[in-house]
Amino acid sequence: MKNNKRRQVSVIEEDRISNLPEHLIDTILERLPIQDVIRTSILSKKWRYKWRSMRAVVFDEQISKKLAKNGAFGRHGFIRVINQVLLLHKGSISKFYLSIPDMFLDSFQDVNQWMLYLSTKGVKDFTVANSNQRYQLPRCVFSCLELRKLELNKCIFKPPLQFEGFLYLESLVFNNVDFTTDLGGTAINLPQLKKLIMRSCTKVYNLKIHATNLQVLLIMNCPDVMLLELLRSQRLGMICLTLMKPIEDFVRLEKMNLALMFTNMPRLRWFYIDGHFLKVFIAEKPRWFPHAVNSLKRLWLIDFSLDDLDHLHGALCLLRNSPNLEELRMMHIQTESELMRYGEETTSSHLESPGCLDQTLNRLRIVELSPLQGSRPQLLFVKLLLAQSPSLEKFTIQSNGTLDPYKRFNIAKDVMRFPRASPKAEMIYLDPNSCKNV
Repeated sequence: MKNNKRRQVSVIEEDRISNLPEHLIDTILERLPIQDVIRTSILSKKWRYKWRSMRAVVFDEQISKKLAKNGAFGRHGFIRVINQVLLLHKGSISKFYLSIPDMFLDSFQDVNQWMLYLSTKGVKDFTVANSNQRYQLPRCVFSCLELRKLELNKCIFKPPLQFEGFLYLESLVFNNVDFTTDLGGTAINLPQLKKLIMRSCTKVYNLKIHATNLQVLLIMNCPDVMLLELLRSQRLGMICLTLMKPIEDFVRLEKMNLALMFTNMPRLRWFYIDGHFLKVFIAEKPRWFPHAVNSLKRLWLIDFSLDDLDHLHGALCLLRNSPNLEELRMMHIQTESELMRYGEETTSSHLESPGCLDQTLNRLRIVELSPLQGSRPQLLFVKLLLAQSPSLEKFTIQSNGTLDPYKRFNIAKDVMRFPRASPKAEMIYLDPNSCKNV
């Protein structure tokens, strides 16, 4: 009798597994590592071949490194396992993630075959996370016209001349990608693109993109990008621009200025820029823009120095032309001692001049400054912000950890004494060692 009950229970449990809705099965498979996906074939008869029709095929970094330990064509080798999985797979693949590990490969011939295979599977989410030698994308990748998301790392992007674009692509990420060949002046049409991220790419001047729906733009360490081409979208809401090196290190750099950049951005809410890029924009030292940036709410200044007059001009220009700014964050960098002494005198004189800012920051609520070294320009800038911000609620300062405790205390004491336009402004001075309020 007990054996019969056990059999009934096992049958019911098997039915529960076997009769799950297809979309739920797909969801479960998508969240499992590929080796565990294949092991689901032992759950029940109906599950035996479920993995062969899964819509998301993911060979992430962890799995690829594990396979690479067995070489390329060993029993459980990197190339051999992926070949077997794709050979047995049936149906469409909506998501494909491939991590190519740093291992010995004679060529990318097998990888090219995978790309050809995928181009017939209706892939919509496609990632190549390459840690090997630079990989040139084959022409077949540019025939994946149903793509919604594309992310490439350490690849060569060379579309065929007749390539017009990805009409449905919404998210595009380039990491360490080389745009080696001039596309002949033809722009790639990406009408649905909403997010574009480019990090440490080379020969970016060869890339021309037409993306009128772009909303998020992040450009990091790509000095030769033709930025004005990317700033034509009136839907841009977030922009992050960082060079990460002094402009003297770059030969090819597009000429532009802040006024020109902000001319056509009615929806810009977040703007992140480092001091190196700011030097490029402030070359002509504009004071006022033709039109105020009324939509800007958050401003982040990264690798920024108040001992640098160009940086200071840029910061004041952005503050002056952003009447609805609510949040300001500044990450300061240490400058060379001799330049710092010279810069301190120049920027201090400018900060003390009448009408230095000549604009009340009526909407500014939050300010963060780190690390504070206690230089005269820094203290004058803090004083200026406190005097010009009647709605300020919180001003957080992270002191420099290299300063001795006595100097940090004196800086905190000076800062706390500055007059404030806002009666509700809270000053928070953080000890870098304890991260507690002083």
